[in-house]
Amino acid sequence: MNAPQPRRAVLLGVGNILLGDEGVGVRSIERFAAEYHLPEGVEALDGGTSAMEMLEDLEGLDLLVVVDCVRVGKPPASVVVLTGDEVPAFFRQRLSPHQVGLSDVFATLLLTGRAPRAIVVVGVQPVDVALSLALTPEVEAAVPLAVEAVRWAFEREGYAVAPREAREAA
Repeated sequence: MNAPQPRRAVLLGVGNILLGDEGVGVRSIERFAAEYHLPEGVEALDGGTSAMEMLEDLEGLDLLVVVDCVRVGKPPASVVVLTGDEVPAFFRQRLSPHQVGLSDVFATLLLTGRAPRAIVVVGVQPVDVALSLALTPEVEAAVPLAVEAVRWAFEREGYAVAPREAREAA
């Protein structure tokens, strides 16, 4: 009898950290890793502005959680969570500067039958994407909400998420 395959998931932060709020995806996964132990079978990836280079890392996953700066017509610093049928719509609409690359990756994974079983997109509406290494104060204040949405996404799919001890996170 074959042993069940271990579950695989990726927490993917995308964005350009040189353009202020554009880097919220990367900053959010850094914060998640600082506050929580990554669940067993989960890898955190800083996707930066990469796309097709990540194809191998994203194929055959049980869960892909993407965190990105998105323009969804919400008030600045709003956090949105897209699941189920909303995710393919996310890849068809231009909500993020990285979607062209991510759309290509997603389409390739679908064509090859290697698409993630489940995808959750956590997006943060930017305030400013001007040249800056820092998030705006409004988006910085939204990062804990994005981190909570990531935790929810993993727990929803049955991954155990354990907080780091206060002394451990420091």
